[in-house]
Amino acid sequence: MNKVNLAEKLALISDHWNPRVVGELNGQHVKIVKFKGEFVWHDHADEDEMFLVVKGRFRMEFRDHAVDLKAGEFLIVPRGVEHRPVAAEEVEVLLFEPAGILHTGTVDSALTRREYEWI
Repeated sequence: MNKVNLAEKLALISDHWNPRVVGELNGQHVKIVKFKGEFVWHDHADEDEMFLVVKGRFRMEFRDHAVDLKAGEFLIVPRGVEHRPVAAEEVEVLLFEPAGILHTGTVDSALTRREYEWI
């Protein structure tokens, strides 16, 4: 049982769209990631995802609307809902999602990570 300092862990990340695992509970990974620019449109047929903004702001786009999020706010994207995060400036995000999930869903992209590094 070790505490995790999010600021220290996020300071270790210099790239974007590459989630790192910082914890695991009940089959869920706790991940941190930095966003900048546009991600790929995707969905997750069987998994919900939670995005908590630690620092900065971003917009979660859906096909029919968008939700703007800033530090201290979170959004749960239900399974099966197509979405795309977009960040004009760098943003730091904490993710809760099932272990083993591909962050691009069924979309195979240059951004797809098949394995996640623990930091």
